[in-house]
Amino acid sequence: MKRSVMGLTFVLGLLWSGWVSAAPPALVKDADTKAWWATIGTLAGDDMEGRDTGSAAYARAAKIVAARFAAADLTPASGGDWFQTLTLREARVETDGTSMKVVRDGAQPIDFKFLHEISVRATFDLPAEIDAAMSFRGYCSPQDMDATVLGKVLVCFGNRHPGLPRAAQRIKTAADAGAAGLVVVDDPGFTEEPARWPAAYARLIAPADAPPVAAPTLAVFSLSSPAFIKMLAGTGFDAAAILSSGSTKAGLPKFDLPGRFHAVLRQSRANLTSDNILGMLPGTDPVLKDEVVVVSAHLDGYGYGEPVGGDSLYNGAFDDAAYVSTLIQLAEQRHGRGFKRSVLFAVFTGEEKGLLGSAWFVRHPTVEKSKLVANINLDMVRPIFPLDALTMLGVDDTSLGRTASAVGKAMKIEIRPDHETDRGLMQRADHWSFLQAGVPATSFLFAYDPGTEAERRFREWYNIRYHRPQDDMSQPIDFQAAAKFNQFFYRLTAAVADSTIRPSILPTSSLKAAAP
Repeated sequence: MKRSVMGLTFVLGLLWSGWVSAAPPALVKDADTKAWWATIGTLAGDDMEGRDTGSAAYARAAKIVAARFAAADLTPASGGDWFQTLTLREARVETDGTSMKVVRDGAQPIDFKFLHEISVRATFDLPAEIDAAMSFRGYCSPQDMDATVLGKVLVCFGNRHPGLPRAAQRIKTAADAGAAGLVVVDDPGFTEEPARWPAAYARLIAPADAPPVAAPTLAVFSLSSPAFIKMLAGTGFDAAAILSSGSTKAGLPKFDLPGRFHAVLRQSRANLTSDNILGMLPGTDPVLKDEVVVVSAHLDGYGYGEPVGGDSLYNGAFDDAAYVSTLIQLAEQRHGRGFKRSVLFAVFTGEEKGLLGSAWFVRHPTVEKSKLVANINLDMVRPIFPLDALTMLGVDDTSLGRTASAVGKAMKIEIRPDHETDRGLMQRADHWSFLQAGVPATSFLFAYDPGTEAERRFREWYNIRYHRPQDDMSQPIDFQAAAKFNQFFYRLTAAVADSTIRPSILPTSSLKAAAP
């Protein structure tokens, strides 16, 4: 059983200090939470190898979920089958044979360690090699460009705050200017979600039938802020001052860098399949049973990746085995006893690769699209401190916000909007696929107040465990908070599925809803 030294030391320290207890199941009092924890252990165990999209281990986990749905008396909801199969293709930049460096006349090359200091966005049309002069171009705004950038690798500051170019805008601006590549430098001042290294890997998985990209394509690299300091060493330019100015949205200089950026990219391709798991709990009301509430979570994780603290297996316990387990618990509690509306239990694949499973389901629904009335999605809720408040994504966009607030009030849980919108969480979980299709949808996270112990625990969890091997069964957990959230979810599902009023997207929403 793998246990990284870093992860184990961290957990022991928390236990000794009286922080949230990673209690063994025997110390959990209620049967529902015991069963929930046991299922997480099954899905996030080392033998499930991190449930990477399209892997044999993912397929094994999917069969376990389907068997549990069958035992809970759900019915297969994909044309008489449990599985909705996605046909996918993969582009990977391999560690062996890949290199990135800056070469200057008369000086030693500046090598950057792939996945530890620099990474590249995998695409299906990456060049095998790049060798070009470099130019620093501030934030990569259109006004930062001129004719001299043609054919150069542009180095730009990756500020993520409003008012400056976002990722897609930077890429388009650089491509339109004729750049040979784009290196985006981490913003060390983005404390809401600071950059962390190493990256697990550089891969792209996309639907096999995805249309070719119409926009200009470009090799896009990510560079850590310490590596940026290394890049500028000896050039006469002050990297630390640039990083500080960029973090505060101050003006940035534009200048050509000495030397050339040289990258060799060894790439591989593969064809994959991976399954959504779909089970239906039929409704009981003669009229409402034709309407469907989708409750969802994603089964995929990261699989094996770059080691962190000597551990290369990204188990994905909280993200998101825990909430697949919550869906299973709800199904088993009901055991065929339906709500007024039908409830579709959807366990999606490929969330970590870009919401692939949910987007596929919305494009190829196994029930008539007009009958989909709501989606309640569970993703990485993180029960690591007492549950007094929940952040609800899209709380002011749909009537689900009012329903959740009423359920929360009865349980002394405050429902809040997202106060860290720069992180873009609204577009980063499977509910987003439904919202884009005009279906009211939401996801939740444990909320915290600034400067509190709860915030400290969250920041610590994010830095140590988010998308890391340390998101495993050894981590600290508040079982009371976990149980309280699961009860909230059960009650919210009942409130939505039993209401005579169909959920709606509010007229005041900024979402451009498609017709259901």
